[in-house]
Amino acid sequence: MEKEDRIQRAVELFMQGYGCCQSVLCAFADRYGMDEEMAIKVSAGFGGGVGRMRMMCGTCSALVMLAGLERGQTRGEDREGKAACYQLVRELLETFRQRNGSIICAELLQMNGLKAETGTSQPDERNAEYYRVRPCARKVESAARVFAEKTLSESPSKGENQEQVQQMEKKN
Repeated sequence: MEKEDRIQRAVELFMQGYGCCQSVLCAFADRYGMDEEMAIKVSAGFGGGVGRMRMMCGTCSALVMLAGLERGQTRGEDREGKAACYQLVRELLETFRQRNGSIICAELLQMNGLKAETGTSQPDERNAEYYRVRPCARKVESAARVFAEKTLSESPSKGENQEQVQQMEKKN
C-alpha cells in the first residue's frame, strides 16, 4: 500500500466511527504482521486522549505504538534499541506538535473553540455536526502523514520484509 493510500485509509476508518488512535494504528498495522482486528482492539482505549481523559491525543498514542513496532527493542537489556525507539517517538511527536500546535487532546480541541469534556467515558455521537466542528479527522490525517513521511521513505519495515519473503517463498 502506498503512502497516500495509508493516510486516506486512516481518515476513512475515523469517518467510519473508529477512534483516532485505532484509525492511525490500523492504517499501518499490516506492515508489522498485525491484523486489523488486533490493531483495533489494542488501540481502543487510547481515543479521546486516553479513555476520553483528554490527555495525549490518541493519534499521538498511535504514533508511539507504531514507533515501537518500527524500532522497539525486543530484549530488556538492549539500551541502544530502546534509545533508538525513544528517538523515533520524540521525532514523530515533535513533528506532530510543530504541525498541530500540541500533542494534548484537550489543547487541540480548545484551539478549535471546543470544550474538552473529561467527566464521562461516553464517546460523543458521531454525526455530521461532530465531523464538521471537530479537528479530529484532520489530526488523524496529520499523524498518519507524519508516520508515513518518516518511515515509508526509509527502508521497508520488518513486517514488509517478512511479507516480501513469504511472497517469494510462495512463488518458489
